[in-house]
Amino acid sequence: MARGKRILVFGSYAPSLIHFRGVLIADMAKRGHSVLAAAPEIDGHVAESLRKLGAEPRQIPLRNVSLNPLALFKSYKAARALLREAQPDIILAYTIKPVIVAALAGRAERTGRIVSLITGAGYAFTGGREPRRVLSKLAATFLYRRALKRSDVVIFQNPDDQALFRRLRLLPRGQRTAIVNGSGVDLEYFSPAPTPEKTSFLMIARLLRDKGVREFAEAAKRLKAQYPSIHIGLVGDFDPSPDSLRQDELDELIRCGIDYKGRLDDVRPAIAACSVYVLPSYREGTPRSVLEAMAMGRAIITTDAPGCRETVNPDENGLLVKPRNADSLFDAMKRFVDEPALAGRMGEASRRMAEARYDVIKVNAELMRHIGLGT
Repeated sequence: MARGKRILVFGSYAPSLIHFRGVLIADMAKRGHSVLAAAPEIDGHVAESLRKLGAEPRQIPLRNVSLNPLALFKSYKAARALLREAQPDIILAYTIKPVIVAALAGRAERTGRIVSLITGAGYAFTGGREPRRVLSKLAATFLYRRALKRSDVVIFQNPDDQALFRRLRLLPRGQRTAIVNGSGVDLEYFSPAPTPEKTSFLMIARLLRDKGVREFAEAAKRLKAQYPSIHIGLVGDFDPSPDSLRQDELDELIRCGIDYKGRLDDVRPAIAACSVYVLPSYREGTPRSVLEAMAMGRAIITTDAPGCRETVNPDENGLLVKPRNADSLFDAMKRFVDEPALAGRMGEASRRMAEARYDVIKVNAELMRHIGLGT
């Protein structure tokens, strides 16, 4: 087993270094590697949490709102400066902007190994012909093609994204790729909770159109109209994107009886209080919130869409619905109301699937192998 490597883990959102990569960072540190964790706007709390995991926090400026070339160039220069100082043996970057910046800067600074982790196709490739999305796709295509050919390995979280990147020729011919089962889930932290006797639903997501929040809103309002006592919860915060749910739309949901909880630092009590977890997203890498709900023993309703469909064996641990289709979502939710015993049975199957396929220890072992840190 490789020891004593210097590794830079680079993300676009500081708390994700803890929530999505924390177990991986801790495992790297325990194996004797020196880990630097980089992201923009690392506050004192995140910095302290990273140090407890065994990592050294580092700031890299990165604007998270667009592929603005001037902002990316500023990030690129900062990344090169950090690489010259830190001299890492390996860079692991995830999400689009860190992947692009790290691959270009890493190759310029002759970093030993560059690993690009694609955690989802993202806004640019989700669909739609709005001018902003079309421009974003053109920019992402241009930048991905130049960055990924400089990567030693490109890791995906589902086969649909891998196929998409090949079809769009974002990957050079012969590029080494791999697929892992998402980011995994901590099966001890997200432990099984008893299924509530009464049918209830929950969605956790940023309040974005691409997460299916408007379909959820329509289906939820229809369900509350037929079954006023049904509890339907929504957890998540507004997003600066123009695709975010509007305040008046959220206010209407609340007036209809939807229990809006805002953003939660700990989602476990909300998951424990529901019997069915819902995520009608248009596309994901592998949806982390679904894995957390599965680990806690919840039945799942999600879309037959890339990244989402892998988490459900239909009629075993949940139901798949058509993307962008509130009628299909309403029918699935209504089925759980009409057949209340389904939730408990499917929830048990979800936990078994989480243990077999999404255990963070197993996922990280596979990821470490592709990074070049394990066998």
